[in-house]
Amino acid sequence: MAKRQKGASTAAKVSTKSESRHHDSGIQAPKGKLGVMIPGMGAVATTFVAGVEAIRKGLAKPIGSLTQMGTIRLGKRTDGRSPKIKEFMSLARLDDLVFTGWDIFEDDMYSAAAKAGVLERDLLDKIKPLLAAVVPRKAVFDHNYIKRIDGPNVKKGKNKMDLAEQVREDIRDFKETSGASRLITIWCGSTETFLEPTAAHQSVKAFEKAMTQNDESIAPSMIYAYASLMEGVPFANGAPNLTVDIPVMHELARRNEAPICGKDFKTGQTLIKTILAPGFKARMLGLAGWFSTNILGNRDGEVLDDPGSFKPKEESKLSVLEHILQPELYPDLYTGFTHKVRINYYPPRGDNKEGWDNIDIFGWLGYPMQIKVDFLCRDSILAAPIVLDLVLFLDLAQRSSELRGIGIQEWLSFYFKSPMTAPGLYPEHDLFIQLMKLKNTLRHLKGEELITHLGLEYYD
Repeated sequence: MAKRQKGASTAAKVSTKSESRHHDSGIQAPKGKLGVMIPGMGAVATTFVAGVEAIRKGLAKPIGSLTQMGTIRLGKRTDGRSPKIKEFMSLARLDDLVFTGWDIFEDDMYSAAAKAGVLERDLLDKIKPLLAAVVPRKAVFDHNYIKRIDGPNVKKGKNKMDLAEQVREDIRDFKETSGASRLITIWCGSTETFLEPTAAHQSVKAFEKAMTQNDESIAPSMIYAYASLMEGVPFANGAPNLTVDIPVMHELARRNEAPICGKDFKTGQTLIKTILAPGFKARMLGLAGWFSTNILGNRDGEVLDDPGSFKPKEESKLSVLEHILQPELYPDLYTGFTHKVRINYYPPRGDNKEGWDNIDIFGWLGYPMQIKVDFLCRDSILAAPIVLDLVLFLDLAQRSSELRGIGIQEWLSFYFKSPMTAPGLYPEHDLFIQLMKLKNTLRHLKGEELITHLGLEYYD
């Protein structure tokens, strides 16, 4: 009898291993170089690239990056299996990353990083060869969509379709000259003026016709997205622009098996909201009001000083609390709370953003309480590891037979203020649920048991 039990146990182990191998076979190995293409070579992009090179040279650690420092629990707590994510999943290595970008200014990445003022010159000098070698390609830019900045390094074309073809040529050129086997595009450019979806965004045919007609509803970021997806290149959107959150891009992403995700990197103040608000709801504490103001002096702050560019950012920030707190389910706690968001351009601050929050909550018997948060953060320092993780995870998604054809990668909501979802599905904003969704997706891809945190089996 004992032998039969042992045999059954062994069979179970073999079954589990074969299941894991079966799932693994659906993920192609990350062979060769991974090319990273960045529209917008400002503070975020240069901090990201400089950081990757500093880490590769052993000058720094990848703090803030889930792919590099995070672990993932496998099986029961008593199993003691918690490998690093980068060892569990077949992610591209940092040594395999190569870079290019587009920008309206002609500065190479070393000069751009020095002007951004995020990183010390001493560190930049140690990694200067790589940064100086990344010279921006001419950008697709239209002053009507970003009013507070302008620059000379801009493409010319007879219409927006012509500009898209020029970007596609850039993509093909970079792939050939860099020797990259795979590519990712990640938007690190400025926030464009607010746009609503129109008929031009509903299908590939309508979108292409609209581009030939220079339709005003097609912003520069959409041209980069179209060009990338037409070339089969995944696209991540780090700004609150519509960009890939329109039917035409969903269609292209599925058709060409080029995953997409966005919108708007979740860095400072909104990160704090997605940490605190789930705690209030978990403890059934009410919210009367949440006032948020930001002081920011970098190029992003200058762009957002324009009301048109501020509106999509405001909508991105405002939507978070409604989705987390669900006032329709908890009317006594969250109906009618006041939520104000302000962004103030203050040049002396540079990239060192200050996010100040006043939160009016109420508890037992309706008694009022207050919380004050003053987050003195560094915008690009928080964004850079997000860029790295999205590059590596989007590449993984495209190499996964299960993920590459579905278009929107909702499991990457963890990184965004306004996560993209399938049409008609509300986004999940709770940071901790987002993290569980991300890690369970990784477990699923590898044939591992999903973690529910039920834990009753420990007490049988």
